[in-house]
Amino acid sequence: MKLVVQVKLMPDAVQATALGATLHAVNEAANWVSAVAYEHGVPREYELREHTYAELKVRGLGAQAAQHTIKKVRDAYTTLKADTRAGNLGKRGSKRRIKAESKPVTFRPNAAHPYDDRCLSWQYDAQTVSIWTTAGRMKNVRFACSADALKMLRECRQGESDLIERDGVFYLVAVCDVPEVAPYEPDGFVGVDLGITNIATTSTGYRAAGRGLNRYRKRQLELRRKLQAKGTKSARRLLKRRNRRERRHAANQNHIISKKIVTTAERTGRGIALEDLSGIRDRVRLRKDQRTKLHSWSFHQLAAFTEYKAKRAGVPLVYVDPAYTSRQCSECGHIDRKNRVDQATFACRACGALMHADDNASHNIGRKGEVAWIAGRESRVPATP
Repeated sequence: MKLVVQVKLMPDAVQATALGATLHAVNEAANWVSAVAYEHGVPREYELREHTYAELKVRGLGAQAAQHTIKKVRDAYTTLKADTRAGNLGKRGSKRRIKAESKPVTFRPNAAHPYDDRCLSWQYDAQTVSIWTTAGRMKNVRFACSADALKMLRECRQGESDLIERDGVFYLVAVCDVPEVAPYEPDGFVGVDLGITNIATTSTGYRAAGRGLNRYRKRQLELRRKLQAKGTKSARRLLKRRNRRERRHAANQNHIISKKIVTTAERTGRGIALEDLSGIRDRVRLRKDQRTKLHSWSFHQLAAFTEYKAKRAGVPLVYVDPAYTSRQCSECGHIDRKNRVDQATFACRACGALMHADDNASHNIGRKGEVAWIAGRESRVPATP
């Protein structure tokens, strides 16, 4: 299982200057390589290397830095081609697609740059790194991270690490190959109902109330509208900064919620049943004000966080079809649209069961999880006579 660990670099003034100059140099070189690639019809990496490697060496890039710069450019064009085929840039002839295909790919001055073990070495005990820069090898560059992140780096780090700069602060993002734990045999499943008013409700009674989160999102929406109305350069800069802050806030909340769900399931010896919400934005019909609420929270990210935490803990996890989970009574199984009195209230027309609507849905999801787990483990091979 691939996980990413981000550590914060704490360089001194000389080291910070060298790191900043290095990022600017390699990305300026990447823009030149991109122009050459576009001029030659985006050749393969080996051919592109023949056109650009010697010049990159003249520009002061080391051998590995030059190789990584060429590979970064070629990967960017590969991604552009994949996005075009998938229709992510619009249909053929659309303005967005024409704009993307009519000029070379460009890189920001502080865009990330990959490092391998030849140009970056880690000293875990001292919590320092030795890293290549255009000013020479910088040694004893301190970094900070949590104890768990340091342990993961020491035991599981593999492959390349990316150097990035964000608001004048440097980070190293390392890929770790963490072994998965074999899942145990669950004693039932914890159903998780996802929603807007309550972000997540489990069949064990945990409810991540969305009242405070909705207030936060509403406040951020109003601030974005004010900044967008100004349209000035400083307003756009503040919009980018606020956007990053909002993403960090959402990711932090999703980490907290997913950790609580996985911890509860592991402690009780159960598995986790999540709703399969893929494509929900295309399936549902909503008013304009409802669309804003639906798109303002990343349920896919919450599911992804829950999934990888469950894999690390060995907790079984299944995805189930959420159809009729909000209309079906978890007590008697009766399905009726009128059972859902309002957003928060569920009252069964058949047996008279009265409960919170999200609690009822979470129990239905948990039962579907048990059925899906059993069905997935049943043998499909016909029994021999």
